[in-house]
Amino acid sequence: MSPSERGVVAAGHPLSAEAGARVLREGGNAVDAALGAMLTSLVAEALLTGLGAGGYMLVAGGGIEPTLLDFFVQAPTRTGDGSEVELEAVEVSFGDAEQVFYVGPASCGVYGVPAGVCEASRRWGTMPLEMLAAPAALLARDGVALNASQAYVAEILVDLLACTPECAALWAPGGRPLREGDVLRTPELGEALMRLAREGAEPFYTGEIAGAVCDWLGARGGSLRPGDLADYRAIERTPVEIVYRDRLILTNPPPSAGGTLLAYALGLLDRGPTPPSLGAVVAAMAAAQSERTPEFVDGLEQDGFLARFLGSRLGSTTHISVIDSRGCACSVTCTNGEGSGVVVPGTGIHLNNVMGELDLNPRGFHQHPAGRRMPSMMAPSVVMRDGQVELVLGSAGSNRIRSALLQTIVGVVDRGLPVREAVQAPRVHFEDDVVFAEPGIDLGELECDTQLVRFGAINLFFGGVQAVLRRDGQISGAGDPRRGGVAVSA
Repeated sequence: MSPSERGVVAAGHPLSAEAGARVLREGGNAVDAALGAMLTSLVAEALLTGLGAGGYMLVAGGGIEPTLLDFFVQAPTRTGDGSEVELEAVEVSFGDAEQVFYVGPASCGVYGVPAGVCEASRRWGTMPLEMLAAPAALLARDGVALNASQAYVAEILVDLLACTPECAALWAPGGRPLREGDVLRTPELGEALMRLAREGAEPFYTGEIAGAVCDWLGARGGSLRPGDLADYRAIERTPVEIVYRDRLILTNPPPSAGGTLLAYALGLLDRGPTPPSLGAVVAAMAAAQSERTPEFVDGLEQDGFLARFLGSRLGSTTHISVIDSRGCACSVTCTNGEGSGVVVPGTGIHLNNVMGELDLNPRGFHQHPAGRRMPSMMAPSVVMRDGQVELVLGSAGSNRIRSALLQTIVGVVDRGLPVREAVQAPRVHFEDDVVFAEPGIDLGELECDTQLVRFGAINLFFGGVQAVLRRDGQISGAGDPRRGGVAVSA
């Protein structure tokens, strides 16, 4: 994609990116564009996000005080009286690695996307929300043909998509799972998007839609209660700041875990030479992973935890990145987990399975008290240089998010790569004493006793970074081919 001076949107689907770029062309700012892309992603990337999902938005530059808007999933109220069902295990294969996810009514947490959309629009938006939602609603009614990336996600999640009649009716009509080129139609979602735009978030938290969600889950052993939804709010937070080389990195603060661990890894690399070696990068990943203890998870909610943590040591998801012509950046990451398989009739909502995500529940399931924001790995980030936005990025990929972002930042900042090359470069990931690696990386410098898992090709296992770079007065972007991402100029 050629550089642009007007603005660029990078997203996980061509339709999402084009929706955001269209908003920029029509005079909207970076937040308007991110919301337009986000609303379209609820339709075009329906297995990764949705109205039953949660996320984070980081806004900076263009005269805006850096702010992180937290609308991630919150733990519901569990009665423990025996009326609640157990989590249901689903094994997902990435070809060269496997991962178990847990779904069903017990996996559903308090969703945040409706609240986040409305709060972001209220705080920073310049265009009516109804104007931003209308194209997405039309797309939901007319249907979206699955591209290769979305079809692959549907293929690996096939057991989940058939676990309830309501989910199967959408994703496996007639008993056959949707494939590439098949059209997914979600008219109820289209109606819900327009209702959100016209009436705000109230119907989803205290009104008719909230009642339908709680009744449906309650009859099936879920934990979500009316009070859980009624008490939910999008929360403004101050971003994490970490100096890396001559840049300032802004990312997601506690109680999210991902931004803190990314900042820690960058702080470790900043002590060494530039560019860092592969061994140094993997060592920083290993150090960050080792810190994710039960004490770390418990401490995320404590006042002053971030300063204490860094000071004592340093002395199914989709992402959208936008820079507009004014230098304003918006970085927003949303996830439905893999989806719970619970689709609530009449609402357009496929509920998240965040309470069943092993990566987000390292101390065990159902250990978080009601009302606690879950400790997500998502880390929408902005790199500032000389007080101006240089790079906007974020990623999907569960525990692989922080390693994907770390390597992309190193590529741009330390190696001076164009954004497309930094995003497309092969990646490694360290977890549980194993180094996972894509082809094209020289692994010779790693310790010989390190267990290696070599992938045969680039894979969505390693995340999905969507990034926009402002360099030499021009803006360029890159979507991650691992997840079908694209960048579109305004």
